[in-house]
Amino acid sequence: MKQTIILKLFLVILTLQGCSSAPIAPIDSKKWLAGDHHIHSRYSVGWDRSVSPPKPIIAGDAHYSAAMNAQMAYHHGLSWMVITDHGGPNHSKLNLDQAYPDLKASRQAMPNIIQFYGMELDTPGAEHSSLIIPHSHDEAQQLYHLEKSYARNDVYRNQDKGRNTEKRMLAALEDMKSQNKQPIVIVNHPGRTATGLGEYTKVTPTELRNWNDTAPTVAVGMSGSPGHQALTISPDGSIKSNEVRGGYRNYPTMGGFDQMTARLGGFWDSMLGEGRHWWITSSSDSHIHYTEGGADFWPGEFSKTYVYSEKNYDDLLQNIRAGRVFVTTGDLITELYVSVSVDNKNHSASIGDTIEVHAGDTLKVEIKFLDPDRHNAHFDNPKVNRVDLIKGQVMGRLIDKSVDINTTAKVISRFSEKNWRQENGYQVISYTMKNVSKDSYIRIRGTNTTQLEPEKDLKGEDPWSDLWFYSNPIFIKVK
Repeated sequence: MKQTIILKLFLVILTLQGCSSAPIAPIDSKKWLAGDHHIHSRYSVGWDRSVSPPKPIIAGDAHYSAAMNAQMAYHHGLSWMVITDHGGPNHSKLNLDQAYPDLKASRQAMPNIIQFYGMELDTPGAEHSSLIIPHSHDEAQQLYHLEKSYARNDVYRNQDKGRNTEKRMLAALEDMKSQNKQPIVIVNHPGRTATGLGEYTKVTPTELRNWNDTAPTVAVGMSGSPGHQALTISPDGSIKSNEVRGGYRNYPTMGGFDQMTARLGGFWDSMLGEGRHWWITSSSDSHIHYTEGGADFWPGEFSKTYVYSEKNYDDLLQNIRAGRVFVTTGDLITELYVSVSVDNKNHSASIGDTIEVHAGDTLKVEIKFLDPDRHNAHFDNPKVNRVDLIKGQVMGRLIDKSVDINTTAKVISRFSEKNWRQENGYQVISYTMKNVSKDSYIRIRGTNTTQLEPEKDLKGEDPWSDLWFYSNPIFIKVK
């Protein structure tokens, strides 16, 4: 414990010495920027329920200030983050009066990391979502309005009986869609309440399709790799044999990823098979670090969401919304470029894009990734063992919104070290798709394991031994 405290103080002093209060300098060109959209501060409070309404207890659930989170996020290589405190009775006022000033102070203390304002919305009719507020002069009032009007727990007990319904969430999305600066909603740990494979409870395929139909530029995706991945690790670093990664106690994660993402031909592929722009992310869900008895890694310590963007608020939000994103755990890779181009033509698309081609065209797929030759936070230097190219057919919108299967999604090629070449420190893979005839999409995943498909995570699994990365898709539209 003393070592942890000393390390924190040292890092705070070190970073503050190198910081100024000047604004973040603009960057001329885009690059992959790592971040985390689901981080809790001390304003994710506990509650004194001996009084009515309950009284908030600062640091009663999550322990750290926004500045402490920002310090550790920067230390672990992040360029952007979102503070997402969860709510409770009249928490909207607490957010406005106390959490927001804490975030502004953190921005002054740590100007070298982008810090969005947001919250973990206790989602009406569902479970939890990251609500990311665009950076503006009225961001605090924007979140105050949304939390006060729609967060299911902001009212005490049943003072608003229609509050915890899907209808209220759809009204919230309509409201967000109408705003001049639209926020983003990303579903957190979507399959955590599932009772089995494809057996959903609080978060269902129908619900998520309804959200995306209502506000396709607001409800844009879900956390593919959830937080609380350090739940299996004791404060001394030993493994807890009876705990599960991510708190998925009913149906486990698969390679550290939620079943809604990890199952090939499952829910995510069914959304992409409709042509939906439904993206995946990853997050720490940081409350309390595992070395202090919590279940969490620091932001960026284990999982990262990379966005291809300039380092400013507006561009980051725009590129998250556009799906220019890949995710990784354990710093397995730090850069990933995927392109689809028409053979012998200057016509290409990258992650998150759509390319229009003619029937019969030959397409070239190029995958370039950087497997860094350095230690991660666990002092390992993991190596990519295999990369998979996945393709699925885009068949249009489904009548039955409960579907969570796309039988056309297949691994069309697997690549190992013998299949890629080295170019300027990058690993490069080339693949040719001949005689393209149907609308489709491709996506990429990779791992340090020998598993052909991500296997269910067993109790007591060491998360550092089972690492994966996933790209968001590129859509191929055939004229």
